[in-house]
Amino acid sequence: MLKTSVAKPGAALRAFRRKQAWTLAQVCQRTGLPVSTLSRIETDQISPTYDQLSKLSSGLDLDMAQLLSGGMVESKPVQTARRSVNRAGDGQILDTPMQSLRYLSVDLTNKQFSPIIADVKAHSLEEAGDFHRHDGEEFIFVVSGELELHSESYAPLRLRAGDSVYFDSGMAHAYVAAGNECCKILSICTAQFAKAIKRAADPRFRRRRSVQI
Repeated sequence: MLKTSVAKPGAALRAFRRKQAWTLAQVCQRTGLPVSTLSRIETDQISPTYDQLSKLSSGLDLDMAQLLSGGMVESKPVQTARRSVNRAGDGQILDTPMQSLRYLSVDLTNKQFSPIIADVKAHSLEEAGDFHRHDGEEFIFVVSGELELHSESYAPLRLRAGDSVYFDSGMAHAYVAAGNECCKILSICTAQFAKAIKRAADPRFRRRRSVQI
């Protein structure tokens, strides 16, 4: 069972980087994130967005749950009959000026998707900041309030409580709370396809499969 806590991805990133004896510049090369951004994440000056966590997870070949846990517990093999119960208020929280993200079921690694409860605070595109994009697909369900989904390929979409949308998250997008109140949404993001492709292309994994066959 999860308990409410504030996620510490910066501490986990720093611990993993030091364990690998990597510099921030080497992490930059692997993830595409600027050194200045990585430094601010490690020192908890900023909370990473979902797409930044996605790039760290994919580039460093880490499960996102390991980054959110604040530690570098070894990832366990995927087993059948797993389950993770989230009681009301459980989860690990990443708070940003645009959104407050509550990541659920972070006790399970190697998940096929990431469930997130988000409070959208931004009431304009200016407040929302840059558009975001990350690998995979995303499903949004509006729990309360009204959401305005902006994307590079479509006109702004207004969604009310009970409405939902499924879209390719590689398409640049941004969330804006319509009206004066914040908007609460359930976001389900699929696991990064880039990591699967990276593993498939790795000679070590190809050899491992050939031995099993």
